[in-house]
Amino acid sequence: MEMFEIAKALGAIAHESRLAIFRLLVQAGPAGLAAGKIAELTTLAPSSLSFHLKELALADMVSSRQEGRFVIYSARYETMNSVLAYLTENCCGGNPCTPVTDCCPPTKRKATVKA
Repeated sequence: MEMFEIAKALGAIAHESRLAIFRLLVQAGPAGLAAGKIAELTTLAPSSLSFHLKELALADMVSSRQEGRFVIYSARYETMNSVLAYLTENCCGGNPCTPVTDCCPPTKRKATVKA
């Protein structure tokens, strides 16, 4: 992803309601949630929810699909992973992460085998 797209994605989740929506959709998994269920779980008014979902969609953080009369929203894991990769790509000064340097999050470290 380009820096502009990364900044747009980060900007989209830099709001308390949008961050809550996005985390909820990440927890829901690829199946996603209907807009009504998101509103119920976040206690957001439908008009506010629509605004926040639109902002997340414009930043490519969520996708939507029609299922009958419901609109189902899902987190875009590709975008989320690209943002995380961008933020951590130069950790440890570009050197491989090791338990000794301990600068990278555990998900970035390679597994080590103890003898």
